[in-house]
Amino acid sequence: MSYEILIGGNGESQVSLLAKTANRHGMIAGATGTGKTVTLQILAENFSAIGVPVFLADVKGDLSGLAQAIGMNDKITSRLETIGIKDFTPGPSPTLFWDLFGKQGHPIRTTISDMGPLLLSSLMELNDTQTGILYAAFSIADDNGMLLLDLKDLRSMLNWMGENSKELSTEYGNISSASVGAIQRRLLVLEEQGAEYLLGEPAINLNDLMITDFSGRGVVSILDVTELMSKSPKVYATFLLWLLAELFENLPEVGDPDKPKLVLFFDEAHLLFDRAPRPLLDKIEQVVRLIRSKGVSVFFISQSPLDIPTDILGQLGAKIQHALRAFTPKDKKAVRTVAQTFRQNPKLDTEQVITELGTGEALVSVLDEKGSPTQVERILIRPPQSRIGPLTDPERAETINRSPLKGRYDTAVDRESAFEMLKQRAEEEARMEHAEKVRIEQEKQAAKEAKEKKSKGNMWTGSGRRQGVVEAAVKSVARSVGSSLGRQIVRGILGSLLGGRR
Repeated sequence: MSYEILIGGNGESQVSLLAKTANRHGMIAGATGTGKTVTLQILAENFSAIGVPVFLADVKGDLSGLAQAIGMNDKITSRLETIGIKDFTPGPSPTLFWDLFGKQGHPIRTTISDMGPLLLSSLMELNDTQTGILYAAFSIADDNGMLLLDLKDLRSMLNWMGENSKELSTEYGNISSASVGAIQRRLLVLEEQGAEYLLGEPAINLNDLMITDFSGRGVVSILDVTELMSKSPKVYATFLLWLLAELFENLPEVGDPDKPKLVLFFDEAHLLFDRAPRPLLDKIEQVVRLIRSKGVSVFFISQSPLDIPTDILGQLGAKIQHALRAFTPKDKKAVRTVAQTFRQNPKLDTEQVITELGTGEALVSVLDEKGSPTQVERILIRPPQSRIGPLTDPERAETINRSPLKGRYDTAVDRESAFEMLKQRAEEEARMEHAEKVRIEQEKQAAKEAKEKKSKGNMWTGSGRRQGVVEAAVKSVARSVGSSLGRQIVRGILGSLLGGRR
């Protein structure tokens, strides 16, 4: 079965995205205020309508309106007539709300172990030496059967490594206290930025991002990142990269389906690549290239296509370009470069049109049935069927209260992991150390008592020796005295020396 998603039109023709080519990924670009958010919204709700689950990050807080139907007005009616849409029906999409901090939706978490040392080292911006120590921490945890679930687990592991660095160096290399201390300080920064809310349990089950409702429509999962973006854009970007990697590693191969299994929309996409180390960039490029075979489609949203690495940009099948501003020579050069990424249309001066587009207009190129890019077209983006703008607080609360996942992620869990195991080990070592101290003290006391006893015994033995000499003298004298009177005199004179009585 062939599925098409209408993007918009110009009165003469319409442009639709073939769902079976959507897993070749896509891009929505343009300056602030040119209509990128609405374009994202119409794609999300239309993927949902054909039964495809969607995950998107709501950077500005505008996309919660997907949960309510749009209110009709003259401007919408006029645009529908211009594009030639006859069967427009306002309506909401089934939605789930997520929020790292658990305020605007269900908490969303992953664990330190699942995040892995590569993403964590990028998140903390560690140097090569510190990254090596972080890898060692994961190896030591694995070798000792310790789970690294949250920040306190990693902090405890690093402390233990620092205290036992000499013993560990033979197997895991040099572990300097300075590097361990630097990583610990980075962990404190992460904690301040909100990473402690992201790293923990219960971890998100990827299947909960890939569900449909009772009518077969794909559920749109909306991650509110308005607060997170103000605290730490880096944490936001790292989470998206983790999600992409987890999907790639866990989903089965599906070949070439007639529609994606899941569509991801990554807003502020430049954050994914800013200051990312080369090994991480290589990993991202590999995942983006290969994840299409898992049925996952990725749309990058950014102000300029040039924010996206060239190797990734070249893999994108659907390109929707809103207006760009060109006030400086540098801007003009960027516009020229962007224009060259499209398959040219003889009827359009692409480079000039990019700077002339109005709000809600875009240059669009998609893939045809054979997988080749179509010529670029200038179109009006169709209106969404759902509300443009955010929900009210009561509307959001009602939607969250009806969620099929209510109660599943709302309470944090802290099961036995590295922190508890190392604490137990430290307590056991403390008990053993105390017992050893007690044993040593007891031995010292016993030795002291034995010494004192021996000393007293020596005194008695010395008297005995003196006594032996006297007794010998007495016996000698006694033998020399023949009479009993003599013996009595001797006893009377010398008996006191022997302790006896007369």
